[in-house]
Amino acid sequence: MTTRTAPALNPDLALLLLRLATGVVFVMHGAQKFFTYTLPGTTQAFTQMGVPVPGISAPVVATVELLGGLLLILGVYSRAAGVLLAVNMLVAIILVHLKAGFFNPNGLEFPLVLLAASLAVAFAGPGRLRAPIGQP
Repeated sequence: MTTRTAPALNPDLALLLLRLATGVVFVMHGAQKFFTYTLPGTTQAFTQMGVPVPGISAPVVATVELLGGLLLILGVYSRAAGVLLAVNMLVAIILVHLKAGFFNPNGLEFPLVLLAASLAVAFAGPGRLRAPIGQP
């Protein structure tokens, strides 16, 4: 007697969906820091939140989020982008969100999901459905 198993769902499609959703969120947050809050406004916010060296950390975080998110969307250098975005989220959790508890609006639940998604891409790579440029 043989048993049937369901066919495996396409892991490349799953990685594409994960990359797109995570990448869009990071692009939007990075763009917000550059264009809505502006870098001086983001630096001031980082100062108020107690983020170390806000004059350097604000533009670095904004750049990592904007470019890292774009790289995830394209599936180019996704492992490196995933690591950088994961470090970004880990630091944000430790410095800002942990003291606010688990739940939104300021808790760690949303940054934790972004951390996990970034690490998933860093560990798994971009999959085969990606832009035909660069390295995985």
